Amino acid sequence: MRGFVQALQHGWRQAVRTARSMIGVPDYDTYVAHMRRHHPDRPVMTYAEFFNDRLQARYRGGGGRCC
Repeated sequence: MRGFVQALQHGWRQAVRTARSMIGVPDYDTYVAHMRRHHPDRPVMTYAEFFNDRLQARYRGGGGRCC
């Protein structure tokens, strides 16, 4: 039963991650894991800093996509 619950939780996390990716919401946990794995010498942004950074990147002007 415990394995089933863990598999269900894992599946739910993956579904949420996929849904967020589809609508353009970045995943903070993935960012933190990437930074720790590939850039351990760099500071990791807080969630608020990360969210604002991604928001700025998405809506930065200059001929990008409209939708």
